[in-house]
Amino acid sequence: MGKLDGTTIGFIGLGLMGKPMARNLKKAGAALVIHNRSQGAVNELKAEGMTAAKSAAAVAGRAKVVIMMLSDTPAVENVLTGRNGVVSGLRPGTLVIDMGTTKVMATRVFAAEVAAAGGDYIDAPVSGGTIGAEAGTLTIMAGGSDKAIRRAMPIFDVLGKTTHVGAVGTGQVAKAANQVIVGLNIGAVAEALTLARKAGADPARVRQALKGGFADSRILEVHGQRMIDGVFKPGGKCTTQRKDLSQALELAEALGFEMPATALNMSLYDRLIAAGFGELDHSALIKAIDPEA
Repeated sequence: MGKLDGTTIGFIGLGLMGKPMARNLKKAGAALVIHNRSQGAVNELKAEGMTAAKSAAAVAGRAKVVIMMLSDTPAVENVLTGRNGVVSGLRPGTLVIDMGTTKVMATRVFAAEVAAAGGDYIDAPVSGGTIGAEAGTLTIMAGGSDKAIRRAMPIFDVLGKTTHVGAVGTGQVAKAANQVIVGLNIGAVAEALTLARKAGADPARVRQALKGGFADSRILEVHGQRMIDGVFKPGGKCTTQRKDLSQALELAEALGFEMPATALNMSLYDRLIAAGFGELDHSALIKAIDPEA
């Protein structure tokens, strides 16, 4: 018996993260009703036993829980309230969960629109990249009512480890904080490993020497290895990281303070994207510091 036997879940957005997340939910026993902008992923998952729906509204009409794993805020708005969007097909009592990284203020508007249609809303952005999505070990930062979170927990337990941060929108606040730390840490590791190489030390041995000390981190472990190997297959794209940093800076501006290190970090991603590396993993930031990487 799977943890989610008898549960029908709608899943919209089957990209790098969404596809393995949907697969894990199916492995746990859920029936998946799926929709995606491009059909390649839909056809792939249909062959694995999932059911395709022609629109976001059709997903909402067939599932009392709808998960969105989308690229940005405009995509969420379009899927929710656009033509044949989730809200137009929503049944009373439906739980809508946004697991992408979306602007905080927009999230609160989306939650109000879903509530007006009779549904509940949770913002539950994740961290952990494709590695975490595939392994079911994502870090989930959730904002919503106690009742909605309790209802979502069997689903979240399949996907990773969840912290209920607070009311709707606070999950996205936590994710903004997460992306600031991730972006700055990637930059720090990139500079440190470049310093090591240019000073005549083996970056791989320097990385090994740092492990276990105060400089150790998941970024040093995973992204540092990618930098040393020069392999930047995307687990999280540079364009996505840049978008997330921009959203964090926008929130800080609205709150009346500056994040100068974050602004500098984003400018490095701008440089990288301008050079044509936007679709690479965000650890490719080292190329903005060391073009030989």
